Amino acid sequence: MNNAEHIALRLNEILDSAKKDAIFPGYAASIIVDDQQTVITSGRHTYDSDAAEITPDSVFDVASLTKAIPVSCCALKLIEQKKLSTDDLLISYVPQFRGSFRKQITVHHLLTHTLDSELRLSMCKDDHPDELIEKILTMQLRSRPGKRFNYSNATSILLGLLVESCAGKPLEVLGEEFFFKPMGMNRTGFNPLKFATVNEIVPAELDPWRGGIVVGEVHDESAWKLRPRVVGSAGLFSTIKDITTFVRKLVDSFTGDNGLFAKEFSAVIVKNQIETSIGQYTGLGWELNQESFMGSFRSAVTFGKTGFTGCSIVADPEKRRAGVLLSNHIFPHRRESRDQINRIRRLFADNILG
Repeated sequence: MNNAEHIALRLNEILDSAKKDAIFPGYAASIIVDDQQTVITSGRHTYDSDAAEITPDSVFDVASLTKAIPVSCCALKLIEQKKLSTDDLLISYVPQFRGSFRKQITVHHLLTHTLDSELRLSMCKDDHPDELIEKILTMQLRSRPGKRFNYSNATSILLGLLVESCAGKPLEVLGEEFFFKPMGMNRTGFNPLKFATVNEIVPAELDPWRGGIVVGEVHDESAWKLRPRVVGSAGLFSTIKDITTFVRKLVDSFTGDNGLFAKEFSAVIVKNQIETSIGQYTGLGWELNQESFMGSFRSAVTFGKTGFTGCSIVADPEKRRAGVLLSNHIFPHRRESRDQINRIRRLFADNILG
């Protein structure tokens, strides 16, 4: 039994216990250790005894993992190809942006979520799509760009608009061309019904606002409201096998072994991009050194991402270890806080990185 399989045994107990505690009805997880890789799955799509079982091919709404896969990574690929620079201004590509500091906001600020805005799109779900876009394009900042970390869907939507303008292609096409098709991620995309049946897609939530169970269409309200446009904040559907393929290639970048990016370029992902005086951490396009979901054994170069539906990625290129957890924690309804799922995410990360 290899190291990845040993870790999988421990994680099976932790995740099955979480399932019994109704933190989620089922899960799919993967462990990457050096060149070893293991996938584990358990549970069902819902808490019903006759619901479909979770398998390695089950399709999940990965929510805000979308911000990194593929959106931020598309921006990073354009930067690596010298088609885009972190110093480029947002208005060079999205001139319709008329918010505050419009002549100062750069690609770097978008990739690091350092636009300090009060705009919360979750509070705008009843707006008309045109009103929603207008609020994003006119959003006001409380402080100059780069001064304060402020995780925001609006920032990621602006990044998506910029990436599309720079490349001259929609996000869904760029994701396919840059990553999904070359890596054989054929059960990943923004329209899951193109590659899966409804019965293969894990439901996200029973949502009265949407009139029933949300399955097969993006859960995030603002992303759903803006459909059929694909936006940079949410909307990707994928499987544990496909997301693991992506993460593995990303980790390989740091050793130069046919990775997602060149070895020298990948360093920007694990270099803290925020002024040290702020006391916060973020890489370029990925979250960095976050105790809330990366656990006690994280290091300064541990990076990852979480998704509202109950997903997370944690990776440490120096340890050559990574893990992916997909679940529908918000089924049947979202929780009052992220405390339960973050506790499981930390345990998950501790067993992989420890």
